[in-house]
Amino acid sequence: MNNHVSVLEIDGKALEHNLNYFKNKLNEATKILAVVKAFGYGSDGVLVAEFLKNKVDYFAVAYAHEGIAIREANIKTPILVLHPQINSLKDIIAYNLEPNLYNFKILNSFLDIASKKGLKQYPIHLKFNTGLNRLGFKQSDISNINTQLKETNAIKIQSLFSHLAASEDLNEKEFSNSQLKSFSSITKEFLKLLDYKPLLHILNTSGVVNYANAQFDMVRIGLGLYGFGNDLKETKQLKNTHHLKSIVSQIHSLKKGESVGYNRAFVAKTPSRSATIPVGHADGLSRKLGNGKGYVLIHNQKANIIGNVCMDMIMVDVSAIDCSEGDEVIIFNHQEMLQHISNVSDTIVYETLTSISPRVKKMLKK
Repeated sequence: MNNHVSVLEIDGKALEHNLNYFKNKLNEATKILAVVKAFGYGSDGVLVAEFLKNKVDYFAVAYAHEGIAIREANIKTPILVLHPQINSLKDIIAYNLEPNLYNFKILNSFLDIASKKGLKQYPIHLKFNTGLNRLGFKQSDISNINTQLKETNAIKIQSLFSHLAASEDLNEKEFSNSQLKSFSSITKEFLKLLDYKPLLHILNTSGVVNYANAQFDMVRIGLGLYGFGNDLKETKQLKNTHHLKSIVSQIHSLKKGESVGYNRAFVAKTPSRSATIPVGHADGLSRKLGNGKGYVLIHNQKANIIGNVCMDMIMVDVSAIDCSEGDEVIIFNHQEMLQHISNVSDTIVYETLTSISPRVKKMLKK
């Protein structure tokens, strides 16, 4: 039983709004894959999947255990495992997950297991490297892949896909277009060898915004689903899905010269009031937010963080705020607050969201 008083509320209406925003950019036949890896970008992948299960065509997770958690919630939607490991392949099959096979080592391992289990037409996905240089086969591998696949009936290619390296950066448009051209060439060559047509996909959130003409058969919506586009203009059209809330645990009246927190990082210059809030760097708040650089909202008023961020707590200045112990505190509830936290923490929103600790209670509001 999680009795952490700090709660991350996932806004279901905002999720649906964001999903529909991107749907409106797509052709009617284009399928949507919702990315729910990394605890649903710091929220809860299972809760998000439960909410979206009848609204999207596919889910994607990074690792097998994330997909298993979704299956154990009795969700039947197809799930692509983006970075499966060889030691998880048996579990992937047991839970009817669909692995991305990105090199010959994992392809051969899966074919061996599939053959021994007597599988027929098990859905797999093949990823090709078009310039990100992270995971994926090369175009020159197509002939060898085809040779191996012709020798077995154990698997069937569900999709061919790749990933753009800089889809959000229009200064890299030439490079992105070269990736799209490369992917088109790869898929054209591969499809000639098959008597059926797998799904083709390469676009992520920013790709949908900047390269909508390259939708192919499916697109993958990740960060956009949770309220952030590739620029401020797009983000303003979306709604924030993550609302981190806590309470005031205790209020202290400080005399001039009294200090707050570790290393006496804050010393009151005048009589002041501080509030202690049970959320800290173990919950995902960077220590860089301390000493007045970060803030929370109490009764819709800014309360600056004073002193150092502790592992389990922060202290804020409430000298000018009429508040009491037990009152609600908003750590963040809007894209602007999340962007501010990211800027101060010298990072990106992806990291801010996915840093939210699993110990923080999660709930989805429909």
